[in-house]
Formats: sequence, structure tokens, C-alpha cells
Amino acid sequence: MDVRVFETKAEMGQAAALDAAAILREAIARKGEAHVIAATGASQFEFLDALTATPGIDWSKVVCFHLDEYVGLPETHPASFRRYLMERIVARCHPGAFHFIAGDAAEPAVEARRVGRLIRTCAIDVAFVGIGENGHLAFNDPPADFETDEPYLVVTLDEACRRQQLGEGWFPGLEDVPRQAISMSVRQILKAERILCVVPDARKAPAVRACLESEVGPERPASILRTHSRTTLYLDRTSASLLARGET
Repeated sequence: MDVRVFETKAEMGQAAALDAAAILREAIARKGEAHVIAATGASQFEFLDALTATPGIDWSKVVCFHLDEYVGLPETHPASFRRYLMERIVARCHPGAFHFIAGDAAEPAVEARRVGRLIRTCAIDVAFVGIGENGHLAFNDPPADFETDEPYLVVTLDEACRRQQLGEGWFPGLEDVPRQAISMSVRQILKAERILCVVPDARKAPAVRACLESEVGPERPASILRTHSRTTLYLDRTSASLLARGET
């Protein structure tokens, strides 16, 4: 894993965006299209703002897959990740295709299998991900399932995860935060050729330290990224603040 630390979130987001743009351009030049896994959440704001403003990407040749979505939320809900991605990627760049997860599908397990069938047909060039305050990767909360080969799972969110969503301002109260989500699995994320993990803010510093300096294991889901040889972790000064000096 390549760990890069920047003074500000803006510098971090710009650096990640430049790397992402280069990956997309190279994939398009090599095989005619690029396949991307797109993350959401407050941690991705600066990165996605910079990426969607970067010139020279033929977005008509980009196919995007949705990383995770709450069970039961309609696309119109302010916290819906479909809404987030529509506003922050689709409306700005108009990708050739975007395979969304319908969190409000009548049968979440059936919806997980549907999007799983779609992604199984593609080789993913790059996955954009973050790390949760509890160390989760996508919505794979600890202890995460490192063994399943299913591309998407219906998962139960732990209280730390739900409190993070509340703290970021997506919901008015904890009781409003859904208890389940459809999430891309850990093994599916690791199938991406490149992984760009963008993690700003001091509130993420304990999780960053645990994932980088403790043993790789399901109790620290994002620690699995250390096993992927082409992962780049982008930190700002505050999210890197608890790391041993050698990490930064």
C-alpha cells in the first residue's frame, strides 16, 4: 500500500483526482472504456469535486458501479447514496452507464443478486473507497466477511456506523438511520485493478491507525487493503495524526 499524506483536504482531493483521471484515461485508451466503483459520503466531497472538474476524461466511455446503499431509502431521501451520486457524478459528467443499487427494492437480497450479476461481467479498473470511523470498508462493518465471493451483500449496520451517519448530518436522529444496507463485499472490492482510498478528518485517525498498524483482520475491515498491491491511501494531516512517524 502506498500511503500519501497532504496538509489539507483540498490538496488530498486534488492529488487523488489527478491519479484517478490518469487511470480512467489509460483504461479508455487501452480497451475503449473504463469500469469504476464509486464511493460516497462526506469523505469523498473534495475528491469528487476535483475529479469531476478534471478535463480530458471521456465520461461517455466510463461505466460506474455503486458501492453501497441503505435498505429502504428512496432515491429522493437526502441521505440516499443514489441521490448523492446523481448529483455529484451523473449530473456533472454524464457517464456512459451507472449501475445503481435500488435500496428501496421490495426484496433487498434479490437486488443484491441483480447488481452482483452485472459486476461479475466486468473487470474493474479502479475502486474509489473510504474508511469508516469504525474501520469499515463500504458498509462491511466489523467483523467483516472476508470469505464470501458474492459481489454484494445485505448487511446489518452496527451502532458506530449509524452514529457516524448521524454525526455527518445525513439524518435528524439515530432512530432515522437505517439498520441495513446493500454493500459491495470485501472480496469484490479487492478485485479492482487499482484502489484509491480517500480518508480525511481527525475523526478517522483512530481507524486509520488501526487499519495500518494493527493486524489485518475482520475486526478492522479496511486493514484488508494492505493485501492489495495497487492500493493508494490518501490522508490529510489530521487523519494521519496518530500514525507512527514511519507511516507518514
